[in-house]
Amino acid sequence: MAELNKKGLQKAGIEVYEWFEHRLGIVKPAVEAAVHPVPASAASWWYVFGSAATVLFVLQIMTGIMLALVYTPSANHAWSSLQFLNNNVELGWFLRALHGWGSDFMIAIVLIHMVQVFMFGAYKFPRELTWIIGVFLLLLTLGMAFTGQVLRFDQDAYWGLGIGASIMSRVPVIGPSLVHFLLGAPIIGSATLSRFFTLHVFVIPGLLLAGVALHLLMVLRLGINEWPMPGRIVRKATYEAEYHELNKREGIAFVPDGAWKDAIFAAAIILSVMACAFFFGPFGPTGQPDPTIIQTAPKPDGPFLWLFAVLSLLPPEMETPIILVAPVIIIGAMLLLPLVAGEGEKHWSRRPVAVLMVSVIAVSLGVFTRLGVTTPWSPVMNAWSSDIVPQKYIHDRTPLERQGALVFQDKQCRNCHEVGGQGGQRGPELDSVATRLTEDQLVRQVLQGGGNMPAYGNALSPAETAALVSFLETLRGNNLQPAQDASRALTGENPPKATVPGEERPSGQSHLSKEAPTQEK
Repeated sequence: MAELNKKGLQKAGIEVYEWFEHRLGIVKPAVEAAVHPVPASAASWWYVFGSAATVLFVLQIMTGIMLALVYTPSANHAWSSLQFLNNNVELGWFLRALHGWGSDFMIAIVLIHMVQVFMFGAYKFPRELTWIIGVFLLLLTLGMAFTGQVLRFDQDAYWGLGIGASIMSRVPVIGPSLVHFLLGAPIIGSATLSRFFTLHVFVIPGLLLAGVALHLLMVLRLGINEWPMPGRIVRKATYEAEYHELNKREGIAFVPDGAWKDAIFAAAIILSVMACAFFFGPFGPTGQPDPTIIQTAPKPDGPFLWLFAVLSLLPPEMETPIILVAPVIIIGAMLLLPLVAGEGEKHWSRRPVAVLMVSVIAVSLGVFTRLGVTTPWSPVMNAWSSDIVPQKYIHDRTPLERQGALVFQDKQCRNCHEVGGQGGQRGPELDSVATRLTEDQLVRQVLQGGGNMPAYGNALSPAETAALVSFLETLRGNNLQPAQDASRALTGENPPKATVPGEERPSGQSHLSKEAPTQEK
């Protein structure tokens, strides 16, 4: 009886399987993909990075879904929601750490995989499109990392986004439109976080999923690149026949013969991510974003430290050309590589230029990353504040009013406000502000803020506030005559003419933040 029941269950199970398989048809293709033949030489530890990157991507999706259940993408609650995860949710800190360290590991593994593919000549015929898709997957992975840092919305993320917006603003013609599209508003706030949340959770992961699926499909269709041998030349006319002959003669099944090393390496990487998460904890959040703290030294996450150091070291006259031209050249060269070098030698010993190129890039990235970690770069987060206050606004003013002009410039008020037709447009122009607001209203607006303007009560001393308001009271449109105080009216004394000097750029700092949407004042 027991035997009959067992056979009945087996038959029922087979029928259920056949019912689903007849309609879905996924098991047979999956099995065929798993056991497809690969060159025996490809069963090497050098071929494990692609699988590890895919496993890390799955980890990012799983941890990201759980984080999204708690995270609040708004300027008022993003920082506190991460603090809640760190301190109030059971193992919430570990979940955040897994996601953060998983991102760094994924970028590292994808880069190593790209280098391995390049050195092994796996971008050559007929795998040109596989390489091109891989380049886009690398860019998307970096995009995931950058948008993830912004979502922390701490001090580093706030000012780091200002630098990113500054870079984008330098694109000719469409730069300002790109910045507004990126931020979703004139200032960095809730609309910005909403857009980055959409990019980080929906848009980029969706593109990555599609790209990874297409990438794997092409690997299955075209086969895994064989181990390169000196003297074995890739020729479009003969390569595919030679590859199939090699696979027929020496090929092994990917599962289990070729996949066990992938599984072991992927498990080791996951354990390494877990160890880093446990011992080093999550990334931030650091201090709450405060647009009134303008003398700041934001640090990007590890994958972007080298870029931060490069931009900080560049002479100011070279920043814009390199920012706009270098990425286009580098990405274009990577995309065109398989199209212009699709034939020839694969082995690295026969390609000394490729070896030299990889060595120089690796050493440069290491050096600049080290500099980014150890050197206190402090980008000057200014747009127009390095320009002097127009002469007509400080002519024949009292020492207190001229001191207020210095405060006005030092606190970079012109990042957001126009004076004399030059400055930001995120706040109202100030040429005639004294005709709209009384002294008390000016003091209250400066100290308490309002609307999109942050409160500067903690960023200004009483003396600075008095001087700034005194200067603002002289801004009366076309009426530039100073309001004489009693002593000057009696003595007829006039203060000496003076100009407000331009703000100097400290040594080792970057000008890269010109026109960066940073603060509202």
